Amino acid sequence: MQSEFQSNRNRELLIAITAIILITVLYAFVVLQLKALPAARGLFGHSIGILGFLLMLMTETLYSLRKRSLIARWGRLSTWLEIHIITGIVGPYMVLLHTSWKFNRLAGVLMLMTIVVVASGFIGRYIYTAIPRTADGAEMESAEIERVIAGVEAEISAVQTFQGENMASTKASKKQLNRLTQRRRILRAQMGSLATARRLMSLWHTIHIPIGMLVFTTAFFHIVAAIYYATLIR
Repeated sequence: MQSEFQSNRNRELLIAITAIILITVLYAFVVLQLKALPAARGLFGHSIGILGFLLMLMTETLYSLRKRSLIARWGRLSTWLEIHIITGIVGPYMVLLHTSWKFNRLAGVLMLMTIVVVASGFIGRYIYTAIPRTADGAEMESAEIERVIAGVEAEISAVQTFQGENMASTKASKKQLNRLTQRRRILRAQMGSLATARRLMSLWHTIHIPIGMLVFTTAFFHIVAAIYYATLIR
């Protein structure tokens, strides 16, 4: 249920940050070996750019395919969202390193749009977590949320009864009561803002998706131009 999603909702950020740190260490090692920033056209620059683009391509396609699939049910939707967020952070960072910190012409425009897409993704993640969801990541309807709240309140009553009958109640039951109370408060707040959150999510999709498509269209032209000017005309 939603409590599981809430408890793990920062895991993807920790994984992404860890990956970025490791990539940065590798990048610093290459800089020390070359005694200069890796050129975008060099082996390392090309490699990290290609890997970054592939991760961004995964960001754009895999989660959407899983979400819209009526047949395939491979993996939880929430797990694919975590992968979507991780690749959506790490991929652009690798592309940033690929630029060798030079933002000229089409490459500069592409990097700027990528930054906008990443920033938009963080906004979308915030809106996403404002909508109650099942452990699989599917949106919960109002009636289902009310049933969950009723179940949480029943658990709270049971814990309070246990504490009343056992004067030497354990710390575990107190922690459980605090957790359930917080869970009820979050669900009630989400219930009150559900309609607004869904409208914001719909608006966010109409902005985020076209920008993402524009980024990949621009990236395609950048790749074609890079291959042409760096390889074919030599």
